[in-house]
Amino acid sequence: MLLLANVVKLVAEIALMAMLGQWVLGLLAGSRKERNIFYQVLQIVSRPFVALARVVSPSFVLDRHVPLIAFLMLVFLWLGATVYRIKTCVEIGVEYCK
Repeated sequence: MLLLANVVKLVAEIALMAMLGQWVLGLLAGSRKERNIFYQVLQIVSRPFVALARVVSPSFVLDRHVPLIAFLMLVFLWLGATVYRIKTCVEIGVEYCK
């Protein structure tokens, strides 16, 4: 189960960094962000999580808010995996957690 928590935590970290990088690059590139290759790569990485957020969010949520919902879902998933990992490491001993 510790491996599963580590994998979930890692996937959430990668997606969160891609979404954060996409946001920063969007601020820097402005209206030309859709033509930026790095922005497109980050968008490809975060697209499955945004699509999942669209599925689980109610229909009255605007499409422009769905990436924020995906980001918050990933933050809570990361926090949950981190808490579970800490709890498991305390139970089995820190020396077995490395």
